Amino acid sequence: MAPSRDPGGTGTGTETLTRSETRTSEGDHERFAHYVRKDKVLASAVSGKPVVALCGKVWVPSRDPSNFPVCPACKAIYEQIIAEP
Repeated sequence: MAPSRDPGGTGTGTETLTRSETRTSEGDHERFAHYVRKDKVLASAVSGKPVVALCGKVWVPSRDPSNFPVCPACKAIYEQIIAEP
C-alpha cells in the first residue's frame, strides 16, 4: 500500500519506523528504519497489530527510528512515489 502525499501536513503521509524482523538474512532485523503510513502507525500503537512498510516488511513498531538508517528499498519506493506526476 503506497503512502498518501502530504504536502499540506494533514497527517496522511508517511513516517519512518524501525522493524523487529527481516526477510533478508539472520542478524539484520534491527538495522533499518522503514516508511509506513502515519495512520497505520497510530492504529498499531493502539491495537498492537503489525504494520507493513513500503518494502513489504511486517512488524510491530517498538523502537526509535532516529537511531537507524532508512531502509534503502523503502527510500527508493518512496522517491518513485513522490516523483510521479
